[in-house]
Amino acid sequence: MNKEIQNIIDSTPEFKTLVDKAKERTVGNPIRVAIAAADAENILRGVFMAQEDGFVEPILVGSYKKINETLEKIGATDRKYDIHPLDNDTNKVQYSIEMIKAGGADMLMRGNTQTRDFLLPVLHKNNHLVRQGRILTHVVMLKIPTYHKLLALSDVTLLVHPSVEQRKQVVRNMTDALHVFGVKNPNIGLLSLIEKPAFHMKDTVEAQTIIIDHQDSPIAPCNLVGPITWDLIIDKEAARLKGFDNPACGNFDGVVVQNLMNGNLIVKVLQSSCGAHNCGIIIGANIPIAITGRSETPDESYLSLAACAAMNASPIRDRYFG
Repeated sequence: MNKEIQNIIDSTPEFKTLVDKAKERTVGNPIRVAIAAADAENILRGVFMAQEDGFVEPILVGSYKKINETLEKIGATDRKYDIHPLDNDTNKVQYSIEMIKAGGADMLMRGNTQTRDFLLPVLHKNNHLVRQGRILTHVVMLKIPTYHKLLALSDVTLLVHPSVEQRKQVVRNMTDALHVFGVKNPNIGLLSLIEKPAFHMKDTVEAQTIIIDHQDSPIAPCNLVGPITWDLIIDKEAARLKGFDNPACGNFDGVVVQNLMNGNLIVKVLQSSCGAHNCGIIIGANIPIAITGRSETPDESYLSLAACAAMNASPIRDRYFG
């Protein structure tokens, strides 16, 4: 493990819990990860870091020429890996999915592919990857330097304008993800521009509906609050000044955004301008799926793999991927 990722783990108890689980549950049996279009520098760096720590076994899928050029560029030609060379006409993601379904791999990871190209085969009904009664959501776990603990954010990749029922599923999936990080009964906020329902702001009315439904029939084992603004979520003093009396303020574990643009923008700003570290995982599928941006650091890839390895391994696999 390199020094930078070690410092991140040491400073974030939730990440340490995650990595410890990944290592513990894969002793002698690393998770075989198929990286679709594996010619992505930082993703491969993160994969090989995870391999060093013993919880993954890399399977590189894609152009033989591009993969080898990337391995040479990062000085990893001597690493142990399997490679599946494909021509340009073969869909790398679909090939990786079929490999997993045939028992040749355990986990899917995004490589050098556009988000849309990666997700289309994952969501295709003929691949049967979406768990019955669930939807897929992308949960990003963020360590923000100015916030005292890990913060989950969703959905930032799949749901453009989620409905009320879809946002309930986001809450459920986020709660599952936080449990893997050792967070029980998390505080989750339904983000909005204002903290009171207003008829001219649809998402605030929807947030109130979700809260009422949660009170009648809990969506997940969590404390759900909304609508609520970003400052009230992360700053207890802001809540005091605004007269917003809720003990969760300044101590939230997760944020459910109104739409894809807001979620994606928040993550990118926190990463690029605030030095936040994160890992991204897809929840609601029958297989573990790691997804990180191609411009993100190797640390993000490493942590995403650790999350998937921890979730995939017995005894909790059936809960998440049954």
